Amino acid sequence: MRDRLTQAAITSAALSPTRAVDLVRAVFDAVAVLLRSPSAADDADADDRLTRLWEEHRLAPFPASFRGVDIEGVELILLDADVAGLVQRELKAGLDDSGIAILWACVDDLDKIVPLINEQYCVSYFMRLRTAAKLVAARHVPPAS
Repeated sequence: MRDRLTQAAITSAALSPTRAVDLVRAVFDAVAVLLRSPSAADDADADDRLTRLWEEHRLAPFPASFRGVDIEGVELILLDADVAGLVQRELKAGLDDSGIAILWACVDDLDKIVPLINEQYCVSYFMRLRTAAKLVAARHVPPAS
């Protein structure tokens, strides 16, 4: 939907208030990640938060009604698997440049699909996945100079 808005294929009237808020929140989250200058204490807190969040996500079952579902060209179960592999690689040994590029593409897909999901458990599942992906991505943002 975001892409159709930017290409003027649809107008903002096509957005429900909830979806509009989700899109604005996604923009602010992305900007906050880019502008934040982490300290050592922040890094430790982020590591702990990522570890706890990832354990919570790992124990949560994938939303059964969304197996095989594709939203805006994004296959949800494959996106979940991709992010899972990337987060686990980051926690074990860190990501290489290729992994970082794939992670940012996954973050973009999550930002695109989360506002379009209309089932509460699935929304919370993918919001948690998106938060974990953004915590990992924040580790790979070069400092502003």
